[in-house]
Amino acid sequence: MAVQNGRDLLIKMDMTGDGAFETIAGLRATRLAFNAETVDVTSLESEGGWRELLGGAGVRSASISGSGVFRDADTDGRARQAFFDGETPRCQVIIPDFGRIEGAFQITSLEYSGSYNGEATYELALASAGALSFVAI
Repeated sequence: MAVQNGRDLLIKMDMTGDGAFETIAGLRATRLAFNAETVDVTSLESEGGWRELLGGAGVRSASISGSGVFRDADTDGRARQAFFDGETPRCQVIIPDFGRIEGAFQITSLEYSGSYNGEATYELALASAGALSFVAI
């Protein structure tokens, strides 16, 4: 994989519930993290006292975060409404030259800030709310 522009890592949200995905505007920094809990099955019979893990067990999850500036009233409003309504809209994360992750996410944090002589900014965090799919690009 060649070097990629960070701005090409996009977070998109289903705006209407019918698969009309739009990029959440104004984001300057984005992050996607995958997590998997482990299930420890170590016992007195474990070879050499080494920990053993049960493969394929445990809870898998993904989290998305982003921060940026206000650019688009439609996507800002959709994210805000999804947060206040506790919705789990479908989202996509586009990773350049890698693929597209898609699934339901809930906005778990929405923060607004601004300084006296700077722009108004926001940060959001999303947590996976079901199975995710991956499509190679």
